[in-house]
Amino acid sequence: MAKITASVYTSHVPAIGAALDMGKSHEPYWQPVFKGYEFGKQWIAEQKPDVVFLVYNDHATAFSLELIPTFAIGTAAEYEIADEGFGPRPVPKVEGHPELAWHIAQSVIQDDFDLTIVNKMPVDHGLTVPLSLMFGERHPERDAWPVKVIPFAVNVVQYPVPSGRRCFQLGQAIRRAVESFDADLNVQIWGTGGMSHQLQGPRAGLINREWDNRFLDRLISEPAELAQLPPLDYVREAGSEGIELVMWLVARGAMADIAGGPAPRVAQRFYHVPASNTAVGHLILENLRD
Repeated sequence: MAKITASVYTSHVPAIGAALDMGKSHEPYWQPVFKGYEFGKQWIAEQKPDVVFLVYNDHATAFSLELIPTFAIGTAAEYEIADEGFGPRPVPKVEGHPELAWHIAQSVIQDDFDLTIVNKMPVDHGLTVPLSLMFGERHPERDAWPVKVIPFAVNVVQYPVPSGRRCFQLGQAIRRAVESFDADLNVQIWGTGGMSHQLQGPRAGLINREWDNRFLDRLISEPAELAQLPPLDYVREAGSEGIELVMWLVARGAMADIAGGPAPRVAQRFYHVPASNTAVGHLILENLRD
């Protein structure tokens, strides 16, 4: 059967993608950021996942204020790269895994979670920047991403947003769905977004190092308690865009220890400020093998 072997957590700062695309990754400002992902690139080359279930938020490219799904699962065979105002990022299109995606949709909806099923959508930096950070640069015409991806978009843009508790419960339902899929697949689940940042208003530029690192501590050691944190606490402590961190709870909820298994192994932990005007966090948790 399919199995979730690890969860990966990372910020998806658009300026990181721009730095890669414009050849600035070796500049002094960006070097510390990309150095923090060197381990992850080597690690994932060794892990060789078949599918990444990638939790991210759309930035008004696939969806607009006219239509705002709380949870949306991509079931297409492929996804074009979105034009976010400066042309699409020069990266390969994303190949999906429709069979597993439809199975997860069926299982999770029957598990009483209401998902929006999306058969066609462009994917923006929220999804492509994490792929670039973990798999390195890819030429859109010569290369392909070495993994199939199931995009899972969470609304953290327009209030009301889902609670951390609901996201954590959803992760548990996704794990059950994956483990009931009758194919031998190495699946990873990624939670993206954050960490603390605010892009507008009197607190624009806010970064809260102490809160971010405490969040990482709790995500590792007490995720069920962390999931009870109300949305207002994220906004107060981590800025208006810090609410993106509830998406990390989807990935954490899918880990084996939440279902009574052993605690995951922390393979990597990285934190850096700033990247653009955002705190960058990165974490890799491995499920222990049977």
